[in-house]
Amino acid sequence: SLFDSPAERYLKARRSVQRFTVPQLGKEIFFSFHCRYVVHSYNFFLFPSTLGVTDVEFSLSACSIQFLSHYGFDYNKFLKDGIPYMNEVQEKILSQHLLEGSWKVGSALDRDVLKAAIDEVTCWIAAAEEEETMILQDLSDYQMFEVQLVLRQALQNVWTQPLGDKKVMVKKVSPQHRQLLENSPYDYCQELILLSARGFTNLFQTLVKAKKPLVGHNMLMDLMHLHDKFYKPLPESYEEFKRNIHNLFPVLIDTKTVTKSIWKKCHFPRASNLLEVYAVLCSSSLNPEDPTCPVIALASDCSRYAEKKSPHEAGYDAFLCGSVLLKSAHLLLCSSTDDAVEADPSFSEYLTVLTEYLNKVNFIRGGVSSINFSGEDVPCQHPPVLVVHVRGWPGLNERHIYQEFKALCCFDVRRLSKNQFILLSGKFKHVRLVLRDYKRHPHLRVSVYRHWMHSPHVNCLLQVSGIVALWSLLAFVLGGAPGCSF
Repeated sequence: SLFDSPAERYLKARRSVQRFTVPQLGKEIFFSFHCRYVVHSYNFFLFPSTLGVTDVEFSLSACSIQFLSHYGFDYNKFLKDGIPYMNEVQEKILSQHLLEGSWKVGSALDRDVLKAAIDEVTCWIAAAEEEETMILQDLSDYQMFEVQLVLRQALQNVWTQPLGDKKVMVKKVSPQHRQLLENSPYDYCQELILLSARGFTNLFQTLVKAKKPLVGHNMLMDLMHLHDKFYKPLPESYEEFKRNIHNLFPVLIDTKTVTKSIWKKCHFPRASNLLEVYAVLCSSSLNPEDPTCPVIALASDCSRYAEKKSPHEAGYDAFLCGSVLLKSAHLLLCSSTDDAVEADPSFSEYLTVLTEYLNKVNFIRGGVSSINFSGEDVPCQHPPVLVVHVRGWPGLNERHIYQEFKALCCFDVRRLSKNQFILLSGKFKHVRLVLRDYKRHPHLRVSVYRHWMHSPHVNCLLQVSGIVALWSLLAFVLGGAPGCSF
């Protein structure tokens, strides 16, 4: 709603982020060589960690499934091969369970595999000699760790060691030898379990340490998912969320914020989505032959996006996003100087012309145009708010008012009082249109909202003040009348 403040919108979005998971994440790394940028593309299918953590539940939206299926999203890869991840709270719970030996095997499938492995080891160990070994094979990553935990907990005369390639070595040892091995600094079993369970979170933590500029397009929801899935559960406080994100990523660049601004500065045609923005920036009409323009090339082992468009695939969208940033920055650099741009402008020069957009993340249809992650949010200049006074048309609600104005233009509606509604639009021309066309409407009187005239709080205060003033005047008149003498 256009009426939303950033804090209100954050709380709405927070409920959504907590319900849904992230099935795919795209990452592009742009390596700069003079005026040439070589791009390495990565697509990560993700699935919540199931190793010893309380079972994660998430929702699926039918429309989203249909949309992603249309664009070729591989749900089998998401479900079967998704990289695990967890946030700090989940990691702390798993660490505690590992220390206490109270962790649980996640799925029934894993339990069946582990039972078969235990049966195999139990049969083998009865006849085995000390220091004799056997190999368990065809285990998944999780199963390799879980089988070791199960065997070590169940049998005091065995030791285990991962061999890689889906194999685990089991050795029969004496209880004394087992105690030495448990206290050995070279036993990395629990550390490897945590490393595996963290999965993609390890890469997220590396990105945080790198402190490189993080670029996205309309990236508010992306930032909320990054915080919730890989860092900590989203806090209730909007301001705390902003502080956390700024500490994690000190430099944010939202290409939606940048391109919205350069529509007028650089005669930039309006485009409704990222792919359209990219197409416009690559067009010869907007970008005639310019030897200083950055050259963007995909690395030799990442050439698929050069041959085929893959809209709404996370890696491809990330590639578009980084390319849009470089091309937009170059346009701004060209427009900021009367002289020709010097050959091979550096990325630091681009960052300089982007200074006013840094850490300003686009805010869709709300009380501010962007969220400032490094300072106070600045309210945007909306067209005047309108108030609709209803006469002789009982039973009207917000939906009726919305339907009434829908054919003419777009407004958000909110009830003000029993017979009054306020309308808020994002366009000045819509306000002018309604004020013109509803001058003589038999039931609806539309005017510009004035706080001192239309606010229920102000009206209530005026009524109370009027009553107090009337009683004061009456008391003064009665108290000032001459007394009667007998």
